[in-house]
Amino acid sequence: MDRNKRFENKVSIVTGAGGGIGEAYARSLAEEGAAVVVADINVEGANKVAAAIVESGGKAIALRVDVADPESTRAMAESTMEEFGRVDHLVNNAAIFGGMEINLLLTVDWDYYRRFMSVNMDGALLCIRACWEHMAAGGGGAIVNQSSTAAWMYSNYYGLAKTGVNGITIQLAHELGGSNIRINAIAPGPTATEAANTVVPESIMRDIVKGLALKRQGTVDDMAGMVKFLLSDEASWITGQIFNVDGGQVVRA
Repeated sequence: MDRNKRFENKVSIVTGAGGGIGEAYARSLAEEGAAVVVADINVEGANKVAAAIVESGGKAIALRVDVADPESTRAMAESTMEEFGRVDHLVNNAAIFGGMEINLLLTVDWDYYRRFMSVNMDGALLCIRACWEHMAAGGGGAIVNQSSTAAWMYSNYYGLAKTGVNGITIQLAHELGGSNIRINAIAPGPTATEAANTVVPESIMRDIVKGLALKRQGTVDDMAGMVKFLLSDEASWITGQIFNVDGGQVVRA
């Protein structure tokens, strides 16, 4: 097998793929042969990413999805089956992050909090519920959830949501294992994206980077390398794990 085409004849759904890390995931999977569903609530962004993949010789379609809406996630899975006939990979990257409201758990507006958690935590579960039977019918597959090092730090409801994503990952490893579906999570550290720039002031980011073992921000390519590994057959005996890709930000003995 050509290692540069590890995902030939595979179909990958990537949510939140209309920009940022999700776009890097979608492009890198397509470069290795996958047909990619670029799913995002931002239809314009999704269309641009899918068009760029097709223009470069890959296969992709854009779909609008609200990961907090069960009907929308089911429609995403059904449209994927209609277009490509199978689902092999699901990358749950969609989240409210860029421009998010900074507040305390004690004082954040309740409606905002519920919407935030429904996207950033429950969204992963809803997408999995919509896709797993299609994956199982095709012989199995692999899922990657997007966590964050925020899960191990004080970071209000953002960190709480990512702690929940870790829990979903661990629990579903057992529920999905019998269907030959693996599930893992990536926990990025401070990564250079447009969304991150809207949340973390430059002066604070400089201080964060000083505390890393590797003195630089992560890049979207750092994350894409890990997602490709976890979706590949090279990771065929890895499930229920959370992988920090963080330059040594978090130390867990």
